[in-house]
Amino acid sequence: MLDLFADEEPWQEPLAPGAVVLRRFALAKTQALLAGIEAVTQLSPLRHMVTPGGYTMSVAMTNCGEVGWTTDARGYLYSGIDPQTGNPWPAIPDAFAALCHDAAVAADYADFRPDACLINRYVPGAKLSLHQDKDEPDLRAPIVSVSLGLPAVFQFGGLKRNDPLQRLMLEHGDVVVWGGASRLFYHGVLPLKPGHHPATGACRFNLTFRQARKIE
Repeated sequence: MLDLFADEEPWQEPLAPGAVVLRRFALAKTQALLAGIEAVTQLSPLRHMVTPGGYTMSVAMTNCGEVGWTTDARGYLYSGIDPQTGNPWPAIPDAFAALCHDAAVAADYADFRPDACLINRYVPGAKLSLHQDKDEPDLRAPIVSVSLGLPAVFQFGGLKRNDPLQRLMLEHGDVVVWGGASRLFYHGVLPLKPGHHPATGACRFNLTFRQARKIE
């Protein structure tokens, strides 16, 4: 387990062209990030979204930012309104924005300006099937993904669903950034194993920052 290296300074691990794992990059700021999650979920509670095919996602989700990712009978889409509350999505907390900016700079995407942040909560057994992040109209912007709480196995493949997969353990404070040649690579999360983390209890949170509107 990477916790054996808890005293190590953050370090980088290349993942693929345009993709990098920033180990422990968010570790010093996790308390502020978790406080931000609490603030957002008070306004826009976590919920298990239902896909257009009628599948209820095992991951609970909400959003913050100018727009949020959601689903309905039409498919997957971004909207400025939370359909559960009828209100605009909460603003991206300052701690989120600062961490995302620093991670994007570290990964050589200094111009990244996210307008959406998905907040996912995993409990034991929850997973995210292999998929591409392709609902954004402009794919020049990267994805910045922050892991908090229980460790999870992240799968990262290629442009085809059946391409070989890399499997890596993501732990509390790790950040993955991918864009460029890797922007449409398939990825997912294996079912979360039971455990307890002192910061989040029996769950894992993931923050995923995106540029959901077309870049001017």
